[in-house]
Amino acid sequence: MRIAVYVELKNNKKLSVIVQEIVCSPKVVPKPTTVGEPQTTSTTTKVQIAANRNVHDHMSELIDAYFMKHLSLDRAEAYRLHQEYYTTYGLAIEGLVRNHEIDPLEYNEKVDDALPLEEILSPDPQLRKLLQSIDTTQVKLWLFTNAYVNHGKRVVKILGVDDLFEGLTYCDYAGRPLICKPAEEMFQKAMKEAGVSDINKCYFVDDSALNCREAQRLGWTTVHLVEPSVTSPPQQVCKYQVASLEELRGIFPQFFKGDN
Repeated sequence: MRIAVYVELKNNKKLSVIVQEIVCSPKVVPKPTTVGEPQTTSTTTKVQIAANRNVHDHMSELIDAYFMKHLSLDRAEAYRLHQEYYTTYGLAIEGLVRNHEIDPLEYNEKVDDALPLEEILSPDPQLRKLLQSIDTTQVKLWLFTNAYVNHGKRVVKILGVDDLFEGLTYCDYAGRPLICKPAEEMFQKAMKEAGVSDINKCYFVDDSALNCREAQRLGWTTVHLVEPSVTSPPQQVCKYQVASLEELRGIFPQFFKGDN
């Protein structure tokens, strides 16, 4: 489970933090071994999901299957186009909407809502402990995700941290145009909904290099989460890079209880 964090200082005293779950935005994953094998395209394509694989793998399989079915592509081309749209837009669905007039809500039903999250995720005591150690007299916890609202809420509920957040900014699949990170408008939306205004007091942690690069360009203090299992970018994309959210304690000790 990978998390992103955005923080904004209010009135030089109050701090607003937005924490985002990113399971909805799969990273570019290793090319499947079946890509080169002959494939047939069918509206009855079935996706077999192994319970012991992570959310990103599950999501990638469902997205590839959606591309195959709705764009009449073989597996290799579906995989290629999926990765192209993710790299270009930050979210595969944005490429589908822009270029193929796909209904985002129907996509959400077939992909995000189809994920067997209860079989993949479980309560995360370590994450809960970290969030509870943040000084909420200074900090507002806020979810900020490229997923649709029901998926975002579903994830944090399963993780057992839903009660620690004051609100949620999500990608509105019902809206037109579809806006998601790393679009500047999405960051502006998050600030507005969280009730923040000064970009110089914004702090952001994300596992997407695209999102971190844009957040830093906008003036937010940015932390790129690159877990040990993920290849680091050739060049660091923002001011801070961490391998674990626990490292935030050392970078921002003033935001944690007993560390002032």
